[in-house]
Amino acid sequence: MLEELKKKVFEANRLLPKYGLVTFTWGNASGIDRESGLIVIKPSGVEYGKLEPDDMVVVDRNGNKVEGRYSPSSDTPTHVVLYNRFPGLGGIVHTHSSWATSWAQAGRDIPCYGTTHADYIYGEIPCVRNLTRDEIEDAYERNTGVLIADEFEARGKDYLAVPAVLCKNHGVFTWGKDAYEAVRNAVVAEEVARMAARCEMINPGVKPAPQELQDKHYYRKHGADAYYGQAQSEE
Repeated sequence: MLEELKKKVFEANRLLPKYGLVTFTWGNASGIDRESGLIVIKPSGVEYGKLEPDDMVVVDRNGNKVEGRYSPSSDTPTHVVLYNRFPGLGGIVHTHSSWATSWAQAGRDIPCYGTTHADYIYGEIPCVRNLTRDEIEDAYERNTGVLIADEFEARGKDYLAVPAVLCKNHGVFTWGKDAYEAVRNAVVAEEVARMAARCEMINPGVKPAPQELQDKHYYRKHGADAYYGQAQSEE
């Protein structure tokens, strides 16, 4: 079942330690087949070096296991909520990468200080609030997803333009059109988190990049008249 998607999700998970985004088993990647509504995700607590494509777990849009010898990631309910609330997503990554998680533990949005950030993410990377005691005790992982989706709605943020979020005192979630793009955005989030922290160390009074510069760099790659990169061949 979903053998090709299992392979892609497996490969995406193996990229997380390659890019230095996870320690031990502190993270996971998933992908969704929108036609069937089924989600493929990393098994819980299995070391990345021991994973095989067949170890990926298939769950439905309610988080119920459909196929797999292992239990799915403990973060599965968060992924499920995000797929249900954000219909444009094809892949999701969660990590505790050190620089992005440092901002999350500080409870701060990551400002856009430069064009590296603006090329991939429109505006700041938001940090959502802590869950309440009731939200933690009732359905912690599910409520994490609900909080992220509600916060994006409340802030009027386009989840496709801002493919990353910090969860206060926790870690980072990123997403994209597939699991590979979600990994790429996790790499970007970690790198801009590092740059932003160093930027503030060098100049504690630094301000975000001018809006017109942010707009130029984001829209030249993602806008209706984008011109970054090579035109697609018609052949």
